Amino acid sequence: MNKSRIKICQNCKEEFRIEPEDFVFYDKIQVPPPTFCPECRMVRRMTWRNERSFYKNKNDFSGEDIISVVSSEKPYKIYDYHTWWSDKWDPMDYGIDYDFNKSFFLQFDELLKKVPMIALSSGNSVRSEYLQHALDSKDCYLISAAFQNENVLYSNRTTQNKDLSDSYLVDHMERSYEAVNCGTSYGLFFSYGCENCMDSWFLYDCRNCSNCFGCVGLRHKSYYIFNSPHTKDSYEKFLGEFNTGSYKAVEKAKLEHRELILNFPKKYIYSFKKTNNIVGDIIGEAKNCYKCFDVISVEDCKFVAWGGLVMRDTYDGYGLGAKAELLYEIVDTGIGGSRTKFCIVVWGCHDVQYSYNCHSSANLFGCIGLRTKSYCILNKQYTKEEYEELVPKIIKHMNDMPYIDKGGRVYKYGEFFPPELSPFAYNETVVQEYFPLTKEQAINKGYQWKDPETKNYTITLKTEQIPDHIKDVKDTITDEIIECSHNKQQCNEQCSTAFKIIPRELEFYRNNNLPIPRLCPNCRHYQRVKQRNPLKLWHRQCQCAGTHSDNGVYQNTIEHNYHGTDHCPNEFETTYAPERPEIIYCEKCYQEEII
Repeated sequence: MNKSRIKICQNCKEEFRIEPEDFVFYDKIQVPPPTFCPECRMVRRMTWRNERSFYKNKNDFSGEDIISVVSSEKPYKIYDYHTWWSDKWDPMDYGIDYDFNKSFFLQFDELLKKVPMIALSSGNSVRSEYLQHALDSKDCYLISAAFQNENVLYSNRTTQNKDLSDSYLVDHMERSYEAVNCGTSYGLFFSYGCENCMDSWFLYDCRNCSNCFGCVGLRHKSYYIFNSPHTKDSYEKFLGEFNTGSYKAVEKAKLEHRELILNFPKKYIYSFKKTNNIVGDIIGEAKNCYKCFDVISVEDCKFVAWGGLVMRDTYDGYGLGAKAELLYEIVDTGIGGSRTKFCIVVWGCHDVQYSYNCHSSANLFGCIGLRTKSYCILNKQYTKEEYEELVPKIIKHMNDMPYIDKGGRVYKYGEFFPPELSPFAYNETVVQEYFPLTKEQAINKGYQWKDPETKNYTITLKTEQIPDHIKDVKDTITDEIIECSHNKQQCNEQCSTAFKIIPRELEFYRNNNLPIPRLCPNCRHYQRVKQRNPLKLWHRQCQCAGTHSDNGVYQNTIEHNYHGTDHCPNEFETTYAPERPEIIYCEKCYQEEII
């Protein structure tokens, strides 16, 4: 039986622990233990996923202008979605022999620069623009990591929603705006962590509520204002007088609501539906999962972010799952797959390693763009016997002649692709959203960085010139080039400096009595991401001090059965850092107060 071991991360030089159950998993999928710590592995994977950086480019097949997530100065061939998936070209034409005089990663990089890449991953879309990693979309605009949406604008991680705008990590929502980590709700605005709510504004951690405003931690309530009960008539009078169409009124309510949130305890982890033995955040229907974030329907998984939908026995991934198992060090991979290692955008595949954008295939190593193929290496066809004889030799060669990056980090077999070989710069990818760096920090750490393209916008409408109330906004605002209010600040949020209001966006604001935003879509997205906790954990103790919270702000409503008037002894790992002002309770204390 393997014992727990302490290792030093190649990248950050910090210690990390490999547990006995980890060795069992590594033996099962036949890979060596990692040499990077879990966080550095996560960062490395995320540098290969661009969800929201769009560029004008050329279709290398037709010569037409297209929109792509790969910028034009990069040395890659780009095909539009329909051409890439067609039989007008054959990725096998780019196949090469394996060269034992050159490291594997260099050979893969050369192949990546030859095989056409897909401009945008947005299939089965109708009247939709600027979509990435999105499927089955209708009348959508600027959405990403999305599935089955209709009339959804400026949103990320959005699944099966309709008439929605400016939201993040939401599912089964309708007629809602600025919702974060919410589901199965209608008419929900400026809210976080809510389920089954209706016709409500500024809610936090509420369930099965309707006609509520500025509330925290409510269950099965109606006609509440800032956690105080009201009659239907007094609630409607308040809402009418508040006037949600005013930008100043909305900003004032946001501030009041944020202050109220700090007065109530929060559960150390955001979990929902049935869970058992989990550590992480935003987890549902899970069992035996450690350091997992934004997952649902998972079992026996570790170091996973944004995945699930029936997934088991998987380590180290981002954007993965859908009836998949035995995945390791992957990005955007699964959909019925198994035994897939060190891969990016690999769907419905089995026994595939170190491959990129391959689908419905098996037994591939170092391949790019293949579909319904088997026993291929670097896009060259082999017999089953030839493949099984050559792969072990390649693995040995990867260990004997490893790739060494500019920072001296050694990449043998078992390491994910080096970030310096990614088609994307650090600040073009999702890693900048969750582990933000300045240009200087990124370059010092050995990552690529892309300076903003020069945009000579002629601003026609300053932020302060936008009418405060939506009723005073004229139709001609869709012709204006509006200055982002971050334009003159030191913004590290991919600020576009200016933006436009599209006609259906204006219609959405008017229909829901919402003010015109003052930030560009990128900066608005970053404000939503900031509402969620980081993908990190801290060891802490419950802050229930018996009759009240540690800081004395919250008075318990009842005596807790678990510890009475004594301080709660429970400890846990949480995404709330110790220096943060929130009151953090263990699950038992939280349930005594909130549920």
